[in-house]
Amino acid sequence: MASLLKNTNPLVSPLLTDKYQFTMAYAYWKGKRHQDHATFDLFYRKNPFKGSFAQFAGLNEILRFMSSFKITNDDLDFLKKDMSQCDPGYFKWLKNLDCSEVTIHAPQEGNIVFPKEPLVRVEGPLGILQLLETPFLNLTNYATLMTTNARRMRIAAGQDKTLLEFGCRRAQGPDGALSASRYSYIGGFDASSHVLAGKMFGIPIKGTHAHSWISSLQDTSEINVRNLTYFKNGKKKEIDFVDFVLENQKKLGWTTTNKGELAAFIDYALAFPAGFLGLVDTYDTLLSGIPNYLIVAYSLYQLGYLPIGIRLDSGKLSALSRATRKMFKDFAKQISVPHFAKLKIVASNDINEGVLYDLKKEGSEIDIFGIGTHLVTCQAQPALGAVFKLVEINNEPRIKLSNSFGKITVPGRKNSYRLFGKDGKAITDVLTIYDEQPPQANKQYTCCDFFDRHKKISVIPSKVEPLLQKVWDHKLIHKLPHVKEIKEFGDQQAKKFDPKLFQRTNPINYPVTLSSQLYEKMHQLWDEALAPQIID
Repeated sequence: MASLLKNTNPLVSPLLTDKYQFTMAYAYWKGKRHQDHATFDLFYRKNPFKGSFAQFAGLNEILRFMSSFKITNDDLDFLKKDMSQCDPGYFKWLKNLDCSEVTIHAPQEGNIVFPKEPLVRVEGPLGILQLLETPFLNLTNYATLMTTNARRMRIAAGQDKTLLEFGCRRAQGPDGALSASRYSYIGGFDASSHVLAGKMFGIPIKGTHAHSWISSLQDTSEINVRNLTYFKNGKKKEIDFVDFVLENQKKLGWTTTNKGELAAFIDYALAFPAGFLGLVDTYDTLLSGIPNYLIVAYSLYQLGYLPIGIRLDSGKLSALSRATRKMFKDFAKQISVPHFAKLKIVASNDINEGVLYDLKKEGSEIDIFGIGTHLVTCQAQPALGAVFKLVEINNEPRIKLSNSFGKITVPGRKNSYRLFGKDGKAITDVLTIYDEQPPQANKQYTCCDFFDRHKKISVIPSKVEPLLQKVWDHKLIHKLPHVKEIKEFGDQQAKKFDPKLFQRTNPINYPVTLSSQLYEKMHQLWDEALAPQIID
């Protein structure tokens, strides 16, 4: 367990924050309010990517941060210089500060979530909670956005396709690259090209070669190691693979293809004969790349190796994939080997969510997608916009009002529940006052709109699931799941909703509602906050 409690990134520390957190904490300390008991909610206001959902991520990193929270002597030296006007006693308080008086409730990481409902409910002394705001937001905003982006691409591609994250070189620095690999996997991707992510998180890693490999040779005479080991009748043998391939080239009649490309395929196959996959668009995909690949792949097959397929990285992907599939099928008939009709087609050319839908509509034959830039940078929307708001202090609920209804907070400590219909699909999430009676299965329950007193729905849920679970109670009490477990949980949760929720166009709106008690409490505080203040 001890190794799990370390921060994944050493830059995650109490100083990964905004200065106003330390100035506010000082003012609380100076005014002897730092020990007041407070509750903050972390939530987001609007679904990302013009959609109807998000997928929660980042909780593991929050819990690691909590476990390792320590303001070091070096940190204190820096703060003392920057805040030299502050009472020295403040820095003594900071030196001994930890998270042993804090409790955290949160949904399980990977769950499907919606605006306004708490992603994290954190309770404890006001001073320490103020210092947690920016790190918590930093650790959840991009994580949740990235995971949601990946989930949307998984839905667009379909469950039968393989998705590979190829974004390390395009991500916002090393931290962005690692986070993108991790959270795209949680969001539904199958593997990553990122080697460090594979080492750190146990994510499957995939990769073959680039165009530079193809263009590095001009002729088979430049191949230095020519022999390939294979097995026949249980006996180990060797063959001059270069000559063997060239003989097959003549037999198959593809003698006008690019010589350097063929040499590169041969050389790569000599290094990786098992699972041969070639990048075929360096010169001419259909006239050279595919024939050269098939020549080498067929030669490997004759020696007992099963080739995998090809990768397209340019051109009109849908048309090229269909033409490629036809060539594979024709070749399979020609040599009477059905395996060649089912060779995999990988595509990796600036693919985004919209392109995935277009390719599906056009009937492309692509089996595997490698997605980089649009995935890891979240080009369709660069930020989630989650916030961290005070909702209660010393057992007194607090509300933040605004001219924009979207920015009005729901006051007080809250629980949240997911209600399911008879078909097993979720029908609404309801927020309640933390200590009120929760909804019960098979009993009628009234849910209220946030703002309209007349918008109420009565439901009889077949099942009720509490969303918030206690994960930190003065210490870690929640087992940190492996990234694969989080991924599997997220996959399962997505199946609990009407598929129309995940549509790219005109998705249905999933209601987040209030209990009658919470609605009345919220609007009572609202009215009191706006009432004229009479001074004697």
